[in-house]
Amino acid sequence: MKKIEAIIKPTKLEDVKKALEKKGIHGMTITEVKGFGRQKGYIEVYRGKEYEVRFLPKIKIELIVKDDEVEKIINTILETAKTGNVGDGKIFISSIEEVIRIRTGERGEEAI
Repeated sequence: MKKIEAIIKPTKLEDVKKALEKKGIHGMTITEVKGFGRQKGYIEVYRGKEYEVRFLPKIKIELIVKDDEVEKIINTILETAKTGNVGDGKIFISSIEEVIRIRTGERGEEAI
């Protein structure tokens, strides 16, 4: 099993969610996060004063999936979230040792 974490632009969330649902993925965790990479923020003017906004709003999508679904999901996120501009985000993949469904006690892939 793998954990896929994708950091994407907030405007791409609905597109990514719908595309993943079409691929049979129905469970995910979404978190509003802030961060920066190469984009490094921007300058905003508020009431005549300039403010540097260093941390930009992003969305973090977390999925736990079977090993054989990883490439399908990565490709779906890449195709859907990409704008070609700086700040499109990143995808992280890590191994998961165990998953346990609290309600039933199911373990492993059955608990996904």
